[in-house]
Amino acid sequence: MRRLYLWVLAAIALGAGFGLAFPARAAGSKWLADLFLNLVKVVTAPTIFLTVVVGIVGLGSLAAAGGLAARALGYFMAMTSVALLLGLAVANVLRPGEGLNLAADPALAASTIKSASATSTSVTDFVLGLAPTSFVGAFTGGQPIQVLVLAVLVAIALSGLGPRSRPIIRALESLAQLMFQLIKVVMWAAPIGAFGGIAYTVGAFGGKVLGNLALLVVAFWVTSVVFVVVILGLVARLAGFSVFRFLRYLSDELLIVLGTSSSETVLPRLMAKLENAGVSRSVAGLTVPAGYSFNLDGICIYLTLGALFVAQATGHDVPMGTQLALAAFMLISSKGAAGVTGAGLITLTASLQAFGDPAVPVVGIALLVGVDRFMSEARSLTNVVSNGVATLVIARWQGDLDRDRLREVLAQRRRGATTGLPSSAVSTVTDAA
Repeated sequence: MRRLYLWVLAAIALGAGFGLAFPARAAGSKWLADLFLNLVKVVTAPTIFLTVVVGIVGLGSLAAAGGLAARALGYFMAMTSVALLLGLAVANVLRPGEGLNLAADPALAASTIKSASATSTSVTDFVLGLAPTSFVGAFTGGQPIQVLVLAVLVAIALSGLGPRSRPIIRALESLAQLMFQLIKVVMWAAPIGAFGGIAYTVGAFGGKVLGNLALLVVAFWVTSVVFVVVILGLVARLAGFSVFRFLRYLSDELLIVLGTSSSETVLPRLMAKLENAGVSRSVAGLTVPAGYSFNLDGICIYLTLGALFVAQATGHDVPMGTQLALAAFMLISSKGAAGVTGAGLITLTASLQAFGDPAVPVVGIALLVGVDRFMSEARSLTNVVSNGVATLVIARWQGDLDRDRLREVLAQRRRGATTGLPSSAVSTVTDAA
């Protein structure tokens, strides 16, 4: 009764049943998922800030932090490139939009395009978006990457203070422990969020997925599974661990993501569990938040697969050269996309709008609006797993992975209470401090 994953699993089943039995009422249940997401956002930004600051200072030198950042960025660019190309390959082989003969409704697409118009894709706007307009604004703007940048600046400043920084660092470490304890409290609301998210999805869109867009949804889910099992499985094997055992280890987090369609809901928990699995706090504190902006492999698969689906469904044939150019453009435009529900659709709309090729009409985005919700879960699940694997790989590359501890944790069967964090997560943070 004290195991969180059982409560979340039961909530998902009840939410799906409620959506099927009372679709009209279930369609109004989204606020429950939004409530849980808002509670998580309260602790996400402070947790990122505290773990990154303490983690960088704990590396001992700015040169070590720079080396870690370079390795992480190189890995992120490589894996997102693979994800984008995989989406292109699946779209060309399965051609899910071919023969649909769907006409895009400009009125239906207008609201999505309007929302995406505020999403900048130019290099200049992306760089400007890294810097918050105020210290507090970084925590209230909903952009984790701004919190990350601010944390790096504070860590650099603390490193320059020398011995005078020790009282400040001890205070930040204590606040980090408080945040992890608060996360345990917030996670009790996870079943409520999962129930509301699933009930809303089934109640609002249950019938639409049975139409001619079902092939796209199935193709995307299968592609995401292939990416996790084959691509990430190979990477994990080379790094010395099993991706299947790692998936079992993250089962609580994956169920929460499945219910809420947001990878952001488990960001603090993911960092704590990776530390518990033998990753140093410095690596976990920097790599995981950075991955949430630069390593969104689920969104990358969706971008290229969705773009070619729009082209095929509206009767356009996209040359291979244009496809590769689009993938290269999306390699940049995907960076900084939020890990919340609907981010993939907004990013795709903004990317097509900025790319401006008539073979991939942005107005065709209306074809995806009805079924996007059914792909949101796969995007978020893939993002969480890919960032978890990335952190373990980079930690081993960095020499900051306790491989014996990792083998011990992944070999354990589920046991004990899992109401919020693994039982040793908070003590791990305390020991590291």
